[in-house]
Amino acid sequence: MTGRIDIVVPAHDEEDRLAACLDALRTATSRLAAERPDVSVGVTVVLDGCTDGSAAIARSYDVAVIETPHVGVGRARSLGVAHAVRAAGDPDAVTHWLAHTDADSRVDASWLVQQADALARGAHVLVGAVVPDPDDLDPVVLDRWTSAHPPGAALGHVHGANLGVLAAAYRVLGGFDPVPEHEDVRLVERARALGLRVDATIEAPVVTSGRFAGRTPGGYAEHLRQTYGDAS
Repeated sequence: MTGRIDIVVPAHDEEDRLAACLDALRTATSRLAAERPDVSVGVTVVLDGCTDGSAAIARSYDVAVIETPHVGVGRARSLGVAHAVRAAGDPDAVTHWLAHTDADSRVDASWLVQQADALARGAHVLVGAVVPDPDDLDPVVLDRWTSAHPPGAALGHVHGANLGVLAAAYRVLGGFDPVPEHEDVRLVERARALGLRVDATIEAPVVTSGRFAGRTPGGYAEHLRQTYGDAS
């Protein structure tokens, strides 16, 4: 299959985690090149109002970098997609896939192969699983999370840190809403409402920050804090 995957990574003050994110994407790109050599890849990092060292880190990698005022994650993802599509020369939307992760997250080495396979089998959207970084969690909190997540428990949840969308479907859906959070959930809800093919997988989960103080008021960090609490 000939195709293209563009990865969009919004980042708001993620100097402590961005390098690990981009290292993981580089490993996944190498795996894709070995297993799916006809699929090209681009990475766009959107520096969303960063005031730390994120810009210098991003520019030390072979990725496209755009800087914006702090516009929020929904708008940042949209700007990243628009930039990536222009830079790619607006390839055929039916062989162009838009993969999304976050700057505080590390994708699996097989993640891009998984995204390419979703494109090849005709999916419009791929909803992937996310797991918190165990190094960020107190052992008591980690035990609570593990007990609540038997095999299959992650199905049904939507995370921008592990999301893929066919470019043609993205256009039909009108892109991400310009909201400070839940832009990912809203996009997938529209896809399902329109009867698009939404595949879900718990294979090759993305490891994301287990911090309790996140970059959005109601994102994954707040979910972890409210659901699993502290170690007391």
